[in-house]
Amino acid sequence: MSHPEWRMPSEADPHDCTWMAFPPASPALGSSAEEIAVARRVWTETANAVLDFEPVVMMVDPADIALARRMLSSEVTLVEQSLDDAWMRDIGLTFVLDGEGRLGGVDWTFNGWGGQDWASWDLDSKVAAAMADVAGCAYVPSTLVNEGGGIHVDGLGTVLVTETVQLDPGRNRGLTKADVERELAAMIGTDKVIWLRRGLARDYEEFGTRGHVDIVATIPSPGTVLVHDQRNADHPDHELTVEVLSILATSTDSRGHSFEILRIPAPSTLRDDHGFVDYSYVNHLVVNGGVIACTFGDPVDDEALEVLSAAYPGRRVVGVDAREIFARGGGIHCITQQQPARPV
Repeated sequence: MSHPEWRMPSEADPHDCTWMAFPPASPALGSSAEEIAVARRVWTETANAVLDFEPVVMMVDPADIALARRMLSSEVTLVEQSLDDAWMRDIGLTFVLDGEGRLGGVDWTFNGWGGQDWASWDLDSKVAAAMADVAGCAYVPSTLVNEGGGIHVDGLGTVLVTETVQLDPGRNRGLTKADVERELAAMIGTDKVIWLRRGLARDYEEFGTRGHVDIVATIPSPGTVLVHDQRNADHPDHELTVEVLSILATSTDSRGHSFEILRIPAPSTLRDDHGFVDYSYVNHLVVNGGVIACTFGDPVDDEALEVLSAAYPGRRVVGVDAREIFARGGGIHCITQQQPARPV
């Protein structure tokens, strides 16, 4: 029996639901009970925002199931699952469809974002297989060390990646670009890989991912890319913006088409207590009929939401204050994972 041809749909295609994970008492999510409580509150706010558009399935550590039932809407489906962390985009499945509309789930090899010394993943490494059981989909294991936040697709064969993630020696030592491209083709059906050189500066610090693309650029629709635009030359990501725009200006998609490039401004906030921020409006979640956007209590929020409205015409854009998510190393896209609807 031949291997099905899997394809990762565009995030803008219809969903059956969004998956999340309820924050366990993990040192990476907070060093105190108060900080863990804050994480749970903002994850809950995100789930509530998604619920206005589509169902939410929340994996919850057995120790937290009673608390999750109290905090979350009764409309959220809870699934008991032991957890190390709550970054569902990275620890969970990447959902795919085959040519007959069968749902599959790619389980990338996960090693704590390149073996970070603070990360633990014994429990998280079992999350994707458990998701496949609940979703009733084909389980598709991959040998590539990768995370869902490290890829963005157009659904037609194009994928954005960064050299510092898929070629990270802590993830895939010795693999070449061609090796990575072959595995991506087999797992998510891409035939055009656009390699950005690196991610945002903050993402290389202690709790970073070493350059996930999902805070740098995304593909809101085929032929269009949306790019994090750091306009302030005092921020180290200003140089990155110039570099990314240059790469994309000379790139084509899997159909051979040049991209229309949309810029979404970085917040005007440059620093927090720990240094230059990686706040990014690129890290949004597309849902059925809407967009769940990161906001930052920033003067640029309104402009960014307008850019998202234009990039996703006909969708209602809803902002959720994501500062407490970013303080822990990610954003709204990082804590969610869409399950595509099977074609009817």
